[in-house]
Amino acid sequence: MKVRVRYFALFREQTGCSAEAVEWPGGTAAELFQQMAAKHAGLTAEAAALVAVNDEMASWESTLSDGDEVLFFPPVAGG
Repeated sequence: MKVRVRYFALFREQTGCSAEAVEWPGGTAAELFQQMAAKHAGLTAEAAALVAVNDEMASWESTLSDGDEVLFFPPVAGG
């Protein structure tokens, strides 16, 4: 299965890229994030991070399909 992964804000800095195509066996958004964290040593798991699939906010337990675009957003703090 192939998906496109996009990183935003701090996650983009931690991975050193804004997007990449990923071949993987499939699973949930959480499992994909874990795989990307293993690939990119600087990518840290954030408890308040968000995920979107095909431009719609999604659950970390969402099952991904071939060709999906997955967007990872770090927690945002404001003031």
